[in-house]
Amino acid sequence: MIKQENNQTKQLVDRVVEGIQEQKGTNIAILDMRKIDGSICDYFIICDGSSNTQVEAISNSVDVYVGKKLNEKPFHIEGRQNAEWVLVDYVDVIVHVFQRPIRAFYNLEGLWADAKRTDIENLF
Repeated sequence: MIKQENNQTKQLVDRVVEGIQEQKGTNIAILDMRKIDGSICDYFIICDGSSNTQVEAISNSVDVYVGKKLNEKPFHIEGRQNAEWVLVDYVDVIVHVFQRPIRAFYNLEGLWADAKRTDIENLF
């Protein structure tokens, strides 16, 4: 069964992307997981930063931006201690903020290659 997208989820995806762009996150990819059997969420949003500091700033920006615009808090945040890979979980939308080499190593896009992928162009 394919889950239908609701407006609230669409708004969440859009605000997450804006929060990433606010801190110059790059290589933003949105993976639509709704057609994947056994998927734990509707969307993965994946991006990268160039350092621990930028990865932490991007994840903080997403948290603050979504909180201010939609009054939503993440269900769970993981990985801020070392800031190589920070996961921000909004249940239906899971955000992965990677340092570039860590993203390449784990290759989530390859692991979930059956998902429809949308790449967001860098603004800078």
